[in-house]
Amino acid sequence: MDFVLANLRLADLVAIVNLNKAFYEDFVLYLRERGYETTREFVNETSDEKARRVITGFLDRTSEVELLNGLGNPYSNSQARWYFLAWMLRDAPAQRLGPLLNEVPGDTAESRKAYLLNEVRKFVAPLFPDYESWTWPAISEVILARLEGSRRALKGGLFEGIVRTCLRAVLKEHGISLSVGEKEVRIHDETYDVEVSGKTQSILIPVKTRETMGGGHASLFTRDIFKSISWSRPDFCRKRNGVFS
Repeated sequence: MDFVLANLRLADLVAIVNLNKAFYEDFVLYLRERGYETTREFVNETSDEKARRVITGFLDRTSEVELLNGLGNPYSNSQARWYFLAWMLRDAPAQRLGPLLNEVPGDTAESRKAYLLNEVRKFVAPLFPDYESWTWPAISEVILARLEGSRRALKGGLFEGIVRTCLRAVLKEHGISLSVGEKEVRIHDETYDVEVSGKTQSILIPVKTRETMGGGHASLFTRDIFKSISWSRPDFCRKRNGVFS
């Protein structure tokens, strides 16, 4: 059996990260317009009020420079700036910071983001005192790790869409009177990627993608599938008017 020894995923991600250097350079330009010579100088700002103004200004900034996700597609302008600042500060904007936004002060979403990012800035500044930690080579490594997760999630969603499209084509070709849902189905805390529905019953299909052969994810996927099956059994749930309960 032939094996692909080259890490093609890494090559793809490095190419995307290199394109994202322009976004970092635009941030550095913005900081210089605000009187900071380096990113480290801004991170070590002693005035909360000034730092929040700088963060707010960058969140509101518009430019032609784009930040690309793990598949090489651009984030929206506002999401790009929120994600970039969180990544630069070594944090996770969606998984960790997102749920905290409703708990921090601020009259608007942007003001809450600025408050939260400033608090993160103050926390991480003494953890990374070296100048090199705030230069592009170091920050690009952080972005590389974040985009790997982004790529995995996006490719998973893309593959789920492919499965739905293929199922619809097969059902149509054979004249089978079943419909394929447009999105995933949630039952309690479990989600099912594809739903194939008839008049009285539905088939729930998990879609899992893997790019590696080993590691703990294989066991996690197996556990998730068994748990999903148990929740979807008729004695656990029922469907009324198209809604699972």
